[in-house]
Amino acid sequence: MRRPTAIVLLALVLCGCSVLSIDFQPRIRPLEEETLEGRGSAKILLVDLSGVLQDESVSFSLGAPPPRVPLLARVREELEKAEEDNRVRAVIVKINSPGGTITASDILYREIMEFKARRKIPVTAVIMDVGASGGYYVALAADTIVVHPTSVTGSLGVVMLTVNAQGLMEKIGVAPLAIKSGPMKDAGSPFRPLTQPELQVFQGVIDDMYGRFVRLIAASRKIPEERVRALADGRIYTAQQALDLGLVDRIAYLDDVVGTTKKALGVDEARVVMYHRPKEYRATIYSEATMAPGSGGALGQLTGFLGGPGPRFMYLWWP
Repeated sequence: MRRPTAIVLLALVLCGCSVLSIDFQPRIRPLEEETLEGRGSAKILLVDLSGVLQDESVSFSLGAPPPRVPLLARVREELEKAEEDNRVRAVIVKINSPGGTITASDILYREIMEFKARRKIPVTAVIMDVGASGGYYVALAADTIVVHPTSVTGSLGVVMLTVNAQGLMEKIGVAPLAIKSGPMKDAGSPFRPLTQPELQVFQGVIDDMYGRFVRLIAASRKIPEERVRALADGRIYTAQQALDLGLVDRIAYLDDVVGTTKKALGVDEARVVMYHRPKEYRATIYSEATMAPGSGGALGQLTGFLGGPGPRFMYLWWP
């Protein structure tokens, strides 16, 4: 009797193996809420914007850390989750960024503005080390902009970065050839210098995007456009300089902002919360959102970001 039983069990195991499949691609799990500090039913959501602002792609590979959701998708997901929770009474957007692409900066700005319009709760932007160019652009969506005493902000403007590798290509004996439908089709190619007409075209694009930035600052900060253009020459400002120019509302530490937010809400107790995915680190209000695998921190992220082919138009501080 034992032998037939063993045969049946073996057959079942073999059948199971025939349909066994292993998925080596790690799954992105839903956001979970974690309390960083405080107590009570009222919540203050802390949204982290660190590093270069871009809609980075996600790559999957065996042995790699769990995949990360692109920045724009993550921020939208966090705001949507907060919108469904009536106990979220305020949002603090913690910014530590030199900026990024024009489009990513503008989308983040719009996401915060749309969230404010729907939920009608106060949003405060807190600039940490750096909140320059596109980082400041996003901060304009907040009701109040606060800078750390040692923050650097400003760098208001647009830059287009590209590379001219023609000399290097000639040294290694490579001569690229572009077959194109028009003289401007490969404008900005890294394999040759820009022509004067190309420079004029790119300058026109930059001027238009710069004008958009200036108008947004003028409307948000209630500063005459002529004055904004005078101070938006690309230079950076200290916290005190930014305050004197009217670019920010006050200078304070992050925990002071939490205390002020509680007072404005009329509550003695409130929980400061962040959204995260399982196994991501969240411990204090100074925690950052986990960056994409292989980013190598802000410098590595920026280097990879600038290393892409072709020119990019950016609201970016890149000294």
